[in-house]
Amino acid sequence: MEDSGFNDLIHQPVRLRLMALLNALDAGVRVDFTTLRDRLGLTEGNLGAHLLQLEKAGYLKLEKTFVRRRPKTWVHLTARGARAFESHVEALRSVLDPGGS
Repeated sequence: MEDSGFNDLIHQPVRLRLMALLNALDAGVRVDFTTLRDRLGLTEGNLGAHLLQLEKAGYLKLEKTFVRRRPKTWVHLTARGARAFESHVEALRSVLDPGGS
């Protein structure tokens, strides 16, 4: 999955945007499924499929709760996910600025 820091799982455009959004939050801060869906402009099914892939890799943690008897899914980036994202971003930077200026 990883080659020289590049991560094929994260590199997919929707997952890259999703990981970037979660990485921009303070450590341990979680966001709800509906907010992610709306911010990324995805259908519930599409977002759910991407979250499942990232959760399987250990990059995200999903927590299901109930608020006023309604199900609510919370998502947050794990430490492993943050490291994988940072490594991928560094690999992208090395391509964009190979001289490191």
